[in-house]
Amino acid sequence: MFAPECPSRLMPLQIGDKWTAMIVICLEHGPRRFGELLVPLRSITKKVLAETLRAMERDGMVTRTEYPANPPHVEYELTALGRSLLTLIDASREWCREHLPELAEARARSSANG
Repeated sequence: MFAPECPSRLMPLQIGDKWTAMIVICLEHGPRRFGELLVPLRSITKKVLAETLRAMERDGMVTRTEYPANPPHVEYELTALGRSLLTLIDASREWCREHLPELAEARARSSANG
């Protein structure tokens, strides 16, 4: 059913990968430093943030710019490709606004029966 050559295997935004979408949202209004991203993403670990940013950079979603200041710092910024994910995220947000009560209700029923 899902062949190894299937293009969906290359998708950078997987269903259930909450961090990529959240990082895109954090970078929507401009570049941010690593530490600045940790504030709104308070439950992410530094390791997972670093891994996710590296994967996003590899996929052309963000650029990483090093500044030779004292102390040196790095900023991450969305590329045009990364910005294009905002359309998908907006659609997901709209789906949640419409269906989240149903989802919560189904989960409550499942817990009560479980």
